[in-house]
Amino acid sequence: MVEPADRPSTAGQRLGAPESFGVSTLEPGLRPPTQSPGRQVCIRVQMLDDTQEVFQISQRSPGKVLFDLVCAHLNLTEGDYFGLEYQDHRKMMVWLDLLKPTLKQIRRPKNTILRFVVKFFPPDHTQLMEELTRYLFALQIKRDLACGHLICNDTSAALMVSHIIQSEIGDFDETQSWQHLLHNKYLPDQDAIRDKITDCHRNGQTPAESDYQLLEIARRLEMYGVRLHPAKDREGTKLSLSVAHTGVLVFQGYTKINAFNWSKIRKLSFKRRRFLIKLRPDPTNAHHDTLEFAMSSRDCCKVFWKICVEYHAFFRLFEEPKPKPKPILFTRGSSFRFSGRTQKQIIDYVRDSELKKVPFESTAATPRSPPASEDSPLGSPHVVVNGNGSVNDLGMGSTGGLGPEGRQLSPLTSPLLTEAGYVRNDDEDEARRKKFPTDKAYFIAKELLTTERTYLKDLQVVTESFQSAVGKDEAFPDSVKNLISANYDPVYKFHQGFLKEVEQRLAQWSGRSNAHIKGDYQRIGDVLLKNIQGLRQLTVHLQKHSECLVELERVCRTSRKVETLCREFEQQRVCYLPFNIFLLRPLHRLLHYKLILERLCKHYPPTHDDFRDCRAALADISEMVLQLQGTMMKMENFQKLLELKKDLTGIDNLVIPGRVRVFLFIHCDNVFMVLKEFIRLGCLSKLSGKGLQQRMFFLFSDSLIYTSRGMTPLNQFKVHGQLPLYGMTIRESEEEWGVPHSFTLFGQRQSVVVAASCAPEMERWVEDIRMAIDLAEQSSSPNTDLLSTSPSDNKLIEDGGAEQESEEELCGSRSSLERQGQRGNTTVHVCWHRNTSVSMVDFSVAVENQLSGNLLRKFKNSNGWQKLWVVFTNFSLFFYKSHQDDYPLASLPLLGYSVTVPLESENIHKDYVFKLHFKSHVYYFRSESEYTFERWMEVIRSATCSASRSLPSTRKDLY
Repeated sequence: MVEPADRPSTAGQRLGAPESFGVSTLEPGLRPPTQSPGRQVCIRVQMLDDTQEVFQISQRSPGKVLFDLVCAHLNLTEGDYFGLEYQDHRKMMVWLDLLKPTLKQIRRPKNTILRFVVKFFPPDHTQLMEELTRYLFALQIKRDLACGHLICNDTSAALMVSHIIQSEIGDFDETQSWQHLLHNKYLPDQDAIRDKITDCHRNGQTPAESDYQLLEIARRLEMYGVRLHPAKDREGTKLSLSVAHTGVLVFQGYTKINAFNWSKIRKLSFKRRRFLIKLRPDPTNAHHDTLEFAMSSRDCCKVFWKICVEYHAFFRLFEEPKPKPKPILFTRGSSFRFSGRTQKQIIDYVRDSELKKVPFESTAATPRSPPASEDSPLGSPHVVVNGNGSVNDLGMGSTGGLGPEGRQLSPLTSPLLTEAGYVRNDDEDEARRKKFPTDKAYFIAKELLTTERTYLKDLQVVTESFQSAVGKDEAFPDSVKNLISANYDPVYKFHQGFLKEVEQRLAQWSGRSNAHIKGDYQRIGDVLLKNIQGLRQLTVHLQKHSECLVELERVCRTSRKVETLCREFEQQRVCYLPFNIFLLRPLHRLLHYKLILERLCKHYPPTHDDFRDCRAALADISEMVLQLQGTMMKMENFQKLLELKKDLTGIDNLVIPGRVRVFLFIHCDNVFMVLKEFIRLGCLSKLSGKGLQQRMFFLFSDSLIYTSRGMTPLNQFKVHGQLPLYGMTIRESEEEWGVPHSFTLFGQRQSVVVAASCAPEMERWVEDIRMAIDLAEQSSSPNTDLLSTSPSDNKLIEDGGAEQESEEELCGSRSSLERQGQRGNTTVHVCWHRNTSVSMVDFSVAVENQLSGNLLRKFKNSNGWQKLWVVFTNFSLFFYKSHQDDYPLASLPLLGYSVTVPLESENIHKDYVFKLHFKSHVYYFRSESEYTFERWMEVIRSATCSASRSLPSTRKDLY
């Protein structure tokens, strides 16, 4: 690279690029490639800020070498969105081919200036992960406005220019802004709307926020990213062709008159000066099968055809296409292919890599700070608080207030969790920790205390909050009110006394009296034995809890008013989980007591004073678990089906009386509720005419349902079709379709090709589907009565009729979830956003792996730690100020996260710290002891690592 000494600082230096080479865009993680031997040639490249840089390359170097040098100079990770264009010997603007030698394309390098510009315009700028990339896109929009490429109305133009000058000169000053507009040209007709521009400039923002808003306005314009190529139709009408992420566009003047989605296009080709679009057969399509456009020359046709090929590959393919094999005798057609990473590869690489993001400042007057975006240190994918206090992981940005589109943002930056609003308590906690007993038994007993506090709060949701909400409404049947009250109130009252005894014992044990000196209170077995013997007297009530759940479902089915009451209660902040889960808490708590006692018995030697009581209590609780285990497993499946019913639309009979297919029976007032078994839910990509489309799949013991998220008030998933498992076969088909981690399901009436996100996910799905097929084969006859449609409608759905879902609908449903936030925190929605899956085995493991207690949370840019009360349940962390709070103020869904210990380089100089991270998002939490540290790691791993899971030993025989 040649750089005269008197040249001003380069664009890369002004953007904060280090002196060393950065990251090669086309070969992630590598330095720029070694130059081929031979004479070096200087190539001039004009950057987006209009500066020119000179790069030295070998005569035989392919275009990729030059392009990588430019990206490395800027330290640009997401360089594949950009390209180098130049004017060739035919006076046509063309893109530098990365596979061909540069000097075979540029015949006069000394007289040619290549321009580094945006090549691929994504539909949503939030897909750009790096602030540097967004800044360069903003420069491209600025250039397109100035040269008249980005046509728009005066209001949009004035808004965009105001954001540009805000980024360049800072906050509004009337004299300065007016002078700046006099000396800088941002629009061809800028003088006509100068007053409107200054009016829009009055709202101050950081340069990064201005870039964000500029891109937000630009992406909504019809001419965003459009490069027009003149053509004529068959009748000789003058038109223009363009290509976008959706497909090929047709313009008349600056008005789009037609669009052909990639899913509708079978082939693109050119023959001399005719450009041909062959469409897929469609009886409802009024167009000819082949559309023909005349361009000015064969070269113009070929240039546009190449751009179409690259756009299709970049936005539609999972990975860079393989080169075609060289023909033996003669060639036919063009060997041109797209070279570089696809958009999916870029997004995956940037999110998954551990690259340190280099902060930079532009030449703007104000300091640059990233807007709320997905790669912000405080941004998603943590969580978004919705109106009822629950929290959704939406994969959106967050900075603690409202985002650029008015979205509610992360609770982890709310007053509860903000760095500015907490007291640093390191010294206080260190002093208090020194007084703690060091015996592991103490921390096991303390886990009993902390989880009992959470359990009592959960019981309170049923005994107080729910009964208060429905008790005054005459529509709610007295029989159900009395049934719930009679069987939950005694349990709640019992555990109030139990909790007091545990609190008193732990207070004595931790040194708040002199009793611990004698050792009389350094035990917990006697308290457990006494209360578990008392709990056995409540077995009759525990056995009735399943009846309460079934009766509540029955009255919800028969009365719309009761169903509305229950749904409204679920939206209250105190009901932080689906209400049916609270009804099963007493049964689940028995498992927790059993696990705690097993730990105590394993820890104590047989000669310890506490061992005998713990062993006796363990025998009693084991007998109770065995007695209620069958009911517990049936009710978990029943509860899961009821929860899924709320998340699905287009399916009516997940849980109905009198279903023909019999798996589990629950007796209630001489009526059998006949259920099917839920096995797994999660995301798979389904191959259709539009390519691979993300779909949510639900696997049951007799069928596989596939859905996508719809535009319903409750953000339910719309059923597209079902695949009966009776007679189904499965075959791995990665080589057949060229799609990683794909397999084909062959049903009696159709076959479906799907792909998982990774190899372990595919293995889990294939294993569970094969198990479900075996279950279906054991039944007497096939069953196809799942969907709530007629047989003819059902066939249309299975044949793909429901797949005709526009990108606008998908984008609309995404924004709908952000606005509503009603049920966006369910496991189904988290799996949708994290592109993962969970099984019924995972839910069963989660039932046992619940934990509560105080944790310290570290802020990324501070040494201070904030104390929080944290509850882990249902694959999520729920955050409270203290255990006395009635509802959580924030939550963090953990599906897809990893839990590890910090590295030495992260400078966390504290004991018992674990790190939660999802792609580029990191949280540090600190526990009080080695035991609690190990327990938090254990339970969180149960939610974040689904590989190699097996059922708990106490439950294996029930499946």
